[in-house]
Amino acid sequence: MFDGLFQPSHLLIILVVALFIFGPKKLPELGQGLGKGIRSFRDSMRAATEEPEKTETPAAKSTDANSK
Repeated sequence: MFDGLFQPSHLLIILVVALFIFGPKKLPELGQGLGKGIRSFRDSMRAATEEPEKTETPAAKSTDANSK
């Protein structure tokens, strides 16, 4: 169904249609916003796959002090 959808000629047609819809002044702003959104998504996915660091909670520290 989506075979060959992202060929250079198709992407060029999509770019021209976007240029007509949004205009040349608004298109760079939309591209910048899209780039920031993709970067934010990648960063959050990377943070979700990393192992969380072991941090001691204040309650855990106080129980350790009481046991000594």
